[in-house]
Amino acid sequence: MNATRGFKRKYLGYIAIALLLVFVSSIVLLAVDYWEKRRGVFSGDGNEGLTSTLEYDGKNYVLKDDVETFLVIGLDKYEGNVSNDAYMNDQQADFLLLFAVDNSNSTVTAIQINRDTMAQINVLGVAGEKISTVEKQIALSHTYGNGREVSCRNTADAVSALLLDAKVNHYLSLTLDAVPVCNDLVGGVEVTVLDDFTGIDDALVKDQKVTLTGEQALTYVRVRQGLEDSTNEHRMIRQRQYIDALYQKTVQCARDNKNFIVESSASLTDYLVSDRSVNQLQVLFEKITSYEFKGILTIDGESAVGEEFMEFHPDEDALKKVVVDVFYDPEQ
Repeated sequence: MNATRGFKRKYLGYIAIALLLVFVSSIVLLAVDYWEKRRGVFSGDGNEGLTSTLEYDGKNYVLKDDVETFLVIGLDKYEGNVSNDAYMNDQQADFLLLFAVDNSNSTVTAIQINRDTMAQINVLGVAGEKISTVEKQIALSHTYGNGREVSCRNTADAVSALLLDAKVNHYLSLTLDAVPVCNDLVGGVEVTVLDDFTGIDDALVKDQKVTLTGEQALTYVRVRQGLEDSTNEHRMIRQRQYIDALYQKTVQCARDNKNFIVESSASLTDYLVSDRSVNQLQVLFEKITSYEFKGILTIDGESAVGEEFMEFHPDEDALKKVVVDVFYDPEQ
């Protein structure tokens, strides 16, 4: 009898150990599966990456050794109106600018991406896991996720997929409130007004030089309804003009004041989300401002009225040329 009880206790012990092993194994497998699903969202390295060699226009190119990318995302929301409820996230990426920092050649090139660009974007579940992909305006990539880090990473992944899997290493998103703050931090930005803003801001007279201040800067880069040309492509021309002028002014401020970036970051804390700390942003910015700025590239294509919204369809050859120009060198 005692032997039988001993055998049963021993047998039950084996069963308990076996169940424990199954349980632990299941948890590990679930964790791995969960990680694999989320990897495209949180990897920090974009997708698979560009191919090491590429052929374009009858010539061979090789991937540059050391290009670091930084995506700036402008959201069409004011900070005070941003919901903390992930289910209510309707923040679109109204502005997309990818900085490519070529450390080997000490240069910086930016790629501006039309918000209406039709692209493959990830559809995310409640926990931020990738469920599927869908072709939509790239601006909508940010509406999936929690409205903060997860949404930013999803937008970065959409940009990566669009640019033939060029890695997007880092990101920073800003709400609309940040534009007047950035503008005034550098003491205003001078531009030659490209459109007639009569009835919107009568101080913005076409062809006149104006130093934009506060909300006026936001008006200049955001407004398109009520203007003679209300297309997003035309607005992007104003945005590039403003960014170039803001960039030059910011570089000068940073050179005049070594603490400029830290002080500016403190002023912008409520408006931004980034995968970089303030100190990391400062290091990155100091690198960027010390390099030669090669300008802002755009991708040619065609705009058309879609089923619901305007759609921009990039020209495949033009897109490939931009990727080649930024990320590759001619094969020697």
